[in-house]
Formats: sequence, structure tokens, C-alpha cells
Amino acid sequence: MSAPEYAGDEAVVGGSAPELRAVLFDMDGTVTDSEKLWTIALERVAKGFGRRLSPEARDAMVGQDQWTTVDMLHTEFGVDADPAETAAKLTDATKELFALGIPFKPGAPELIAAVRADGLQAALVTATYRELVDIALDTIGHQNFDATVCGDEVHNNKPDPEPYLRALELLDLPASACLVIEDSPAGSRSAALAGIPVLVVPSEVPVAPAPGLAFAETLTDVGVAELRRVHAELSVAAFFTAGSQLR
Repeated sequence: MSAPEYAGDEAVVGGSAPELRAVLFDMDGTVTDSEKLWTIALERVAKGFGRRLSPEARDAMVGQDQWTTVDMLHTEFGVDADPAETAAKLTDATKELFALGIPFKPGAPELIAAVRADGLQAALVTATYRELVDIALDTIGHQNFDATVCGDEVHNNKPDPEPYLRALELLDLPASACLVIEDSPAGSRSAALAGIPVLVVPSEVPVAPAPGLAFAETLTDVGVAELRRVHAELSVAAFFTAGSQLR
């Protein structure tokens, strides 16, 4: 799957921005405060190896898919273990924690409700696998999303653009009509490579500034009007950047 050109069918003309029609949300660390639950699950798996996970290794795992995380875990501990067995232990530990209920990030449920009330489409795009996402959606709300893309439903997970490209297909929208909300370097890169403007709300690890990214400290004071403003500014910036590169 190749990344679409930025403007698509709704090209920015004369510096005006395309209409925002959908918001694509990451899950862990963006909508839900579940990175802390993942840390507990990882610590349980680490304990099974008789080891402790370093803060540096844990930070590097934020936003990564299951198999990358397992590989990083084995590398961190210098063990030659069966990846499938480690993945199963990690999944089981996380399922137990998710089933108890997942806390939201501040402002996330209110923003999702506002997006839906405004008539915008919404998608959940996550590196987490479907069996865990379905449990999380019991808390987040299955009805809140027109499409969901999980880590085991794509060939290449974040930071590859495929998850967000798949979301565009499911929503039947061009990249220029959408805005992504992410928290991690891997997720932000995935969305940017798919050609979608990104509002970054860093959670566990910092995200470096880059073209196509805007930043907010929290979603608490972010409403649909702010999303439209960010989308418009990033869209116009992308248009003029592309134009300057062609001259």
C-alpha cells in the first residue's frame, strides 16, 4: 500500500484548507491511559524471566506492536525464548488488566463525544491487537467509531503508514479530509507518512517536532473548533511546503 498524495481530491486551492470530515484516534496513551497498564503487564512478564525492565527499554516500547515489543523484551534480557509464548503471557496479563476497566486520558471522552455530536466521522487506529481492543472498546464505546484498525489487521504496523492508510480506505476519505490524534513517535510517524495532519499530545515519551505535526499538552481544552483550526493550519502549511519544493 503506497501513501496517497497529500491533497487528494480536495486539494488546497489558493491557500484555503480542505474541510475536516474525520478524526482518527490512536488508543493507548491518547484515548486511554492504558500505557500504565501495559507497563504492569510487561513487569509481570519480566518477573517471569527473573528480570526487571529498564525505564529506557519501556520508553522505547511505547507505540510499538506486540511482536516488536516481545523482540525488544528478549533483547533487553538477553534471553532466547519462544516469541509466541512471551506474546501469549503478555496478552493474558494485559487482558486481565483491561477487563477491570481502562482509565481515559483527560479530555478524551469529552472530545470523542464532541466529534460525534458535530457529525464528523471517527476511527480508532491502534497497534494493539483485536482481542485486546474489543475489551477496551467495552470502556471506550464500540458505537463511537465508524472504523477500527488493529495491529493484527495490517501487514505492517506503526510506524509504517499502513494502519492509517487502511483507516482512510474504510472511511472512504482522502488524507486531506482527516486529522490524526497521536501520542507516540511511532504513531505520529505512521500518520505523517500516510499524509494525514497530526495533533500530537505526548504521553509517556516526547515526540520531536516535524512537518505535519502540531502539539497540545492535553486534550482537556481541545474541542472540535480547535481540531478544525489545527487541521486547517497544517493543511495550508503542507500546501505551501509542497509548492516551494516544486519551484
